[in-house]
Amino acid sequence: MSRVLVPCHVKGTVALQVGDVRTSQGRPGVLVIDVTFPSVAPFQLQEITFKNYYTAFLTIRVRQQTAPHTPARWVTCLRDYCLMPDPHSEEGAQEYVSLFHHQMLCDMARVVELRLILRQPSPLWLSFTVEELKIYQLGPKSPSVVFPKWLSHPVPCEQPAPLLEGFPDPSRVSSKVQQMWALTEMIRANHTSTRIGRFDDVLHRTPLYDFHLAHGGKMVAFAGWSLPVQYQDSHMDLHLHTRQHCSLFDVSHMLQTKIFGSDRVKLMESLVVGDIAELRPNQGTLSLFTNEAGGILDDLIVTNTSEGYLYVVSNAGCWDKDLALMQNKVRELQNKGSDVGLEVVDNALLALQGPTAAQVLQAGVAHDLRKLPFMTSAVMEVFGVAGCRVTRCGYTGEDGMEISVPAPGAVRLATAFLENPEVKLAGLAARDSLRLEAGLCLYGNDIDEHTTPVEGSLSWTLGKRRRAAMDFPGAEVIVPQLKGKVQRRRVGLMCEGAPMRAHSPILNVEGTRIGTVTSGCPSPCLKKNVAMGYVPLEYSRPGTPLLVEVRRKQQMAVVSKMPFVPTNYYTLK
Repeated sequence: MSRVLVPCHVKGTVALQVGDVRTSQGRPGVLVIDVTFPSVAPFQLQEITFKNYYTAFLTIRVRQQTAPHTPARWVTCLRDYCLMPDPHSEEGAQEYVSLFHHQMLCDMARVVELRLILRQPSPLWLSFTVEELKIYQLGPKSPSVVFPKWLSHPVPCEQPAPLLEGFPDPSRVSSKVQQMWALTEMIRANHTSTRIGRFDDVLHRTPLYDFHLAHGGKMVAFAGWSLPVQYQDSHMDLHLHTRQHCSLFDVSHMLQTKIFGSDRVKLMESLVVGDIAELRPNQGTLSLFTNEAGGILDDLIVTNTSEGYLYVVSNAGCWDKDLALMQNKVRELQNKGSDVGLEVVDNALLALQGPTAAQVLQAGVAHDLRKLPFMTSAVMEVFGVAGCRVTRCGYTGEDGMEISVPAPGAVRLATAFLENPEVKLAGLAARDSLRLEAGLCLYGNDIDEHTTPVEGSLSWTLGKRRRAAMDFPGAEVIVPQLKGKVQRRRVGLMCEGAPMRAHSPILNVEGTRIGTVTSGCPSPCLKKNVAMGYVPLEYSRPGTPLLVEVRRKQQMAVVSKMPFVPTNYYTLK
């Protein structure tokens, strides 16, 4: 890379103060940094680097000289890129960001002025700013520069929308970005892609990628995939719409596999804690991959299909790990003469979630959905798309279905759903707050390889027969914990005041640290802050008063039963 540092003058670097919601420009929750180059002729911008504090949405505009004797014009070259500094370093939330010319949405030649626009990601944040801003132009030499992998790198896929006078619409800032700090931790939990767009990541796209862009989806990187975090409606509105009507989520990033052969159950039970042999045809169950130390490798849904194979859905963040685990076991059993095989399913996966989901879907299928209870599955034609597997399950706590659809039919099916006014598109932000209200775990945050099923309050996933036989990985550690020999448990927490977030310390009322929050956000339904975390067994009883430290301030919290919002799964009466 050839680059030369450009001397520049920075103005407008105003940090928000405690209790203040305006910058000197008078825009709510917006920081504008204008950069001029008084001693430099129009140049080709090569790179922008700076040190960032706090999560924020960044838009970059440049003023370019188009021709002699004509006014320079402003052009948007990056829009609403989510900056996510690490909030857990000793120095606080900070990270060096590097943005290159080839990542921008327009030509970076003939630059005469630069404007950085940072939007506050939540009304709860008190301040944000940047430091050590440096601008580089294309240079004659290629110095030896090694950049850390964790430097941010935006995905140049989203076309910019016009900005009024270079500013976001101030009336829409708060509704668009409320509670987005919770998304920061959700994305960070996926260890395969812990930054939005790392240098060395090539993001996968679902069959609905262009469909999302056409419908205003704000795309971010999640577990190595480009997925919508939200649409034009606010996160809060989409969350409540899902609880009252229904929403459509694209979850095609999930790993879908088929396990076939006469020894398919033997293979699966050698890896998971559940009783797969007892599943009826087309019945599914949530189960857990575990290691020999009792830790959870991933959570997954296993369905015993009537077509003679096991249909398995597991997390995208564990794609490589899960696939290698299953493939290695397949080879091991095949070498011993077992009849077993594995196939990756390249279908799209759509989740229709909410109390009216069955009503919406019923209009497009011949199958009587009243006979399809929670955690059962069937293959059917859906709105003219053949070969769809419909499973009554989801990640919101509401009634709903996940539909595995052949990729060529995904857009047709999504379009058909949106023709019903009951349905809105929803993204990662709403999905995370919905699952948290329902008390459901996010792998990498609430459970991981250092958490056992008993510690994670997931003992119900252990099959009775499997407990007795102790024939699953980690059984010698997990089964004794069922009898009370466990040091900590995952619990629900509720508080008022500042929202709890992942990694917030949990203390007893005497002020001694006893645990850590793993997920947290304000509950749109309850109008209170909810979270889950781990505490010693003696503090796990509902109603136990505790303290939570949020931004170095202690506030009262109470252990609460989960789910925080009652679930509405459909079961046969």
